[in-house]
Amino acid sequence: MFSVGDLAVYPAHGVGVIEKIESQEISGCCQDFYVMRILENGMLIMIPTDNVESVGLREIIGQTDVPKLYSILKKKNVSIDNQTWNRRYREYMDKIKTGSAFEVAEVYRDLIMLKLEKELSFGERKMLDTARSLLVKEISLARNVGEEQVEKDLDGIFQ
Repeated sequence: MFSVGDLAVYPAHGVGVIEKIESQEISGCCQDFYVMRILENGMLIMIPTDNVESVGLREIIGQTDVPKLYSILKKKNVSIDNQTWNRRYREYMDKIKTGSAFEVAEVYRDLIMLKLEKELSFGERKMLDTARSLLVKEISLARNVGEEQVEKDLDGIFQ
């Protein structure tokens, strides 16, 4: 599915590049792995090629998907549940773990809207930063523009 040099998204960690495909013997069985370096922090992840779908590894979104992402972000008439912060945190973390850029956009939008109403917990602030960085990196690669431009676009949506 992927080749060396391809960009891919690993859920909750973001965009990375497939650096190599290697075989290793584990419990007497030979298994192939994608070795992926996350662009944001340089972390190396080994993903069994057989488990690509179950872990959620996917290609970055296409340029045609960016307007859909922006429309999710611009949809501000959403109701945010008045549940406890830890329940909301778990729900948002589940969305981020799906690896879907659209789910991450929903989390980012909801947390920004919540931030306008009240102060976010430490965990929610950290999650907001995570969602923002995941979105910025993927949108900048999809649109082939600098991350600064994407950050300006996001800031403009929520002014």
